Amino acid sequence: MGDEHKLLSGKVAMITGASSGIGAAAARLFADEGAAVVLMARRAERLAELVESIRGGGGRAAAVAGDVRVAGDVARAVGTAVDTFGKLDAAFNNAGYGTAGVPLHEMDAQTYDRTMDVNVRGVWNCLFHQIPAMLDSGSGGAVVNTSSVAGLKATGASAAYVASKHAVIGLTRAAAYDYGRRGVRVNALVVGATRSEMMDGVIAQLPELEEVFLSDSLQRRMSRPDEVAQAAAWLCSDRSSFVTGSAMAVDGGSTAV
Repeated sequence: MGDEHKLLSGKVAMITGASSGIGAAAARLFADEGAAVVLMARRAERLAELVESIRGGGGRAAAVAGDVRVAGDVARAVGTAVDTFGKLDAAFNNAGYGTAGVPLHEMDAQTYDRTMDVNVRGVWNCLFHQIPAMLDSGSGGAVVNTSSVAGLKATGASAAYVASKHAVIGLTRAAAYDYGRRGVRVNALVVGATRSEMMDGVIAQLPELEEVFLSDSLQRRMSRPDEVAQAAAWLCSDRSSFVTGSAMAVDGGSTAV
């Protein structure tokens, strides 16, 4: 297939949380589908390896080591997209943080603060810097924020995580409302349990949760990171041109019942 027929041909996309899991899968997929990708995460060595792999396969990629909680780091990543590739068309705001669920009164303030800072402030920082770059391009853009099944219902995850993922959907809908008439689409993914490093860490803490996650899915399995990445790529592409303000379930049917 020629590059001009690829899903994201000619696009420049920023991906956060790109060093592992869904973010790394999205980095590879977006590049394979024709996008130039700017990858952001805290683990610089992993980002460098991923960029080298993408470039080795003929793709275009750049990395910015940083933390989505730090507005200046996000601004650097957006600036890298514009300075290196000339624009920013799409963003997949995927960085997230979660811990094994404990009753609300047993959660310490530090865990609450970190959960909200990464999952909510991080998305806010990204939207704050990405949307002006898309508006400046004159051709609009598309943003996808990673929420969760916990953004629609209590799941047994911590109260802070559930609250943060509800907030991601709220930010998504508000931004879609604010910028829809200016050509910027903003959507969220309602992601079910996904095999990733973060999930492995949660299950290591509470092994009994694995069966809970499996039984929650109508398909009796967790998703693969690349399955979530496929949904993000579609929402970042022109093929989803009439989709904005949505919370799209990629959850094996767990919110269908």
